[in-house]
Amino acid sequence: MAKKELQLLVAEQKVLNKMYAIRGEKVMLDKDLSAMYGVETKQMKRQVKRNIDRFLKDFMFALTRKEFENLRSQIGTSSWGGVRYMPMAFTEQGVAMLSSILNSEIPVLINQLEIASVY
Repeated sequence: MAKKELQLLVAEQKVLNKMYAIRGEKVMLDKDLSAMYGVETKQMKRQVKRNIDRFLKDFMFALTRKEFENLRSQIGTSSWGGVRYMPMAFTEQGVAMLSSILNSEIPVLINQLEIASVY
């Protein structure tokens, strides 16, 4: 297996490990996407708010307190560092839209590798 193919498989596996099924949708959480894209979560959320008209309701949604607690118990972590706001969940279309609004090289590279296609 070529080095590039192996890198792509590793990257895809990392993405798959950060996907959750919530409300019948395969989603990724804001904190995982911001880490993957190399931006702060608050910066990413700020960009989303500035471009909210691009995000249809089936592109993203905020988790409810109950969804958040269920997710936290599934992951097996007792603390997420004192979350002030409920995390945002992004569908495949939302992830694609995020990469188009973020001012960073990483989202562009990820889009080029079509990692979002693992949905």
